Amino acid sequence: MTDFTDRERGEEAHFAHAEEMEFRIHARRNRLLGAWAATRMALSPAESEAYAKSVVQADFEESGDEDVVRKLLGDLISAGVDADEAEVRAALKAREIEARRALLGAA
Repeated sequence: MTDFTDRERGEEAHFAHAEEMEFRIHARRNRLLGAWAATRMALSPAESEAYAKSVVQADFEESGDEDVVRKLLGDLISAGVDADEAEVRAALKAREIEARRALLGAA
């Protein structure tokens, strides 16, 4: 019985760690994505930092990436930047790879 309980605890700990890492990867990705968009909108360094934080916060609106894509696309277009959904999604994917490599140490 102890072996089963130990195994169960180990699996729960592994699951919790994996979930925490995914959360951290998405937060880092969103911060990087916000910095990318801020550069495209020619924001000042202080505005860029605040904007990156707002992108991280936007991800809590709904499950998935649609809330982030919608925010970025709307903000870019409002700022007069020529952008489309495909470009935003490509940037999101590239920043996710970058964030995953940074946090997981993959080369």
